[in-house]
Formats: sequence, structure tokens, C-alpha cells
Amino acid sequence: MQLHIEKDQKEIKKHGNYEFPVHISLEKIQSYEQNSFPWHWHPEIELTWIMSGQIEYFVNDRKYLLQEGEGLFCNSNSLHSGYMKDGKDCNYLSVTFHPRFIYGYENSLLQTKYVDFIISNESWHSLKLEKDVDWHQDMIGQIQEIYHIFQASARDYELQLHLLLTAVWQKLYLHYSALPVSGQQPQKHLARLKDILSYVQEHYARELTLDEIAEHVNICKSECCRFFKKYMKMTIFEYILFLRIQNSLPLLRAGESITKIAGMTGFSTSAYYGQIFKRYMGCSPSRYRKEHMGEA
Repeated sequence: MQLHIEKDQKEIKKHGNYEFPVHISLEKIQSYEQNSFPWHWHPEIELTWIMSGQIEYFVNDRKYLLQEGEGLFCNSNSLHSGYMKDGKDCNYLSVTFHPRFIYGYENSLLQTKYVDFIISNESWHSLKLEKDVDWHQDMIGQIQEIYHIFQASARDYELQLHLLLTAVWQKLYLHYSALPVSGQQPQKHLARLKDILSYVQEHYARELTLDEIAEHVNICKSECCRFFKKYMKMTIFEYILFLRIQNSLPLLRAGESITKIAGMTGFSTSAYYGQIFKRYMGCSPSRYRKEHMGEA
């Protein structure tokens, strides 16, 4: 399984529809290519409950280790990614919903007072739901109830879901509204990070230099390296290789030749492509193509 993202890292996926903007899914980190889902963002809010195992979860500049019984609130438009930990699978529930599901219609009091207050603050991009915090456990209990009504397909499923997500949002509002006002200026790092990711996504298939990327975001090379490593927990070069391998997988499944794929995804030679592919995927490109050809 792969995530499909636009060049600015926005996920291309419907999380419900206009009439009912909610999507609930049971996920396994092992089901994703490379045992991870890449950096992406979406306007929907996402709630995660870890059902078994553990996962390394990144949101903007924060790294979390989420273990069985814990959860996460990921705010609207926040960059996030997840990785397998210690070679073990992780089963988790994902609940994504558009903020409109809480507030109803544009410029309502529910939107301006209770929803925009949280989603407009970049510093509140995420919150780990801990086992030893009572109100966190209350939220996790409500997410578990969402799972149960999802499984049962109750007659009043949509109404129950709305009540539960509104109760979750109330807890988040009471938490954040009790925090001291920091007077913090709007943060620019997220826009810069998205700009770098967008540029790399657009140009990964050709030779990319650090000078070029740094110039694009108008900072020096050393600052570009430091900034990217701080927020992405990997170097720009490591990310480019990761992205190239990710984008080569659909081509392999479609049966393209390895030499052609290497050229299409920015590798100088097919031998170098094979070397990097084995590092990330644990097998050769030809073996992967043989085992997965024809898969969607």
C-alpha cells in the first residue's frame, strides 16, 4: 500500500465526503511500502489509537513513540509520517474528519470560538494521549467507542459518531483554552518545510543539488541542511533517495525495465538504483517486480 500525495505533500485521498466528512480505517504499518507512510498533510484532523505494537510517529518537528493503548491527536494541515519500530508490526485505528463535521456551517459560532481557536495555532499541531493522564484516557475511551460503533454498523451510526467526536473536541478545547496565552508570532518553519518538500517532490527525477534547494527557499546551504535534519530527522539526500525508491515501486509493478526505471527516478545507473533499492526494500528490484507485478 502507498499513500498518494501531490507535489506539495498534500494527501490525495477522500476522507469521507461533503455530506459526511469522516473516514475510519483499521491500519497496519506493515501494509505500507517500506513499512512506513511518508510525510504528508491534509485539512482533516486525525485521531489515532494504537491497538497493538508500537510506531514511531512524527508530526512537524515532534517525534513520538506510540505504544499499545496510547493515542494521538494530529491537527489540521500538520505534516506527519510514521515508521515501523524494531521490525514489528503495529495495528492502529485511524479516525480522520474535516473540522466542518464539528462546527456545521462556515462562520458559525462553533467554528469561530471552538474550532478555529485550535486549528489555527501551529504550535498545537499534535498531542500524545498518555496512559497515565485521566482525561487522555477518557478521549481514548471515546475513540474506542467509535471503533465499536464502526464495527457494529449501528442504525444511528452517524449520529453517535458526531456525538463522540464533539465530546473529544470539547476535551481538546478545555485543555488548550486553559493554557497561558503565549503571544507567539505565526510560525514560518512549516511553510518553509512544505516548500522544500514540494520542490524535491517536483524535481526528484533529475539531479538535485543542495545549492539549488537552498537557493529555492532563500537560505544558505548549512542552514538548509540543519533545518531539514531538525524537522525531518533525516538529511535531504536521504529523503531524496527514499522518495525515488517510493516512486519507483509503481513502475516496477507495471513491469517497466529496471534500466528505464532507474533513469526515470533520478538514478545515474541501474546498478546504483539496485544498490539503494536493496538497502530500503531488502530485495532486488527484479525480485520485487516478479513478486508484485500487476498489483494496483
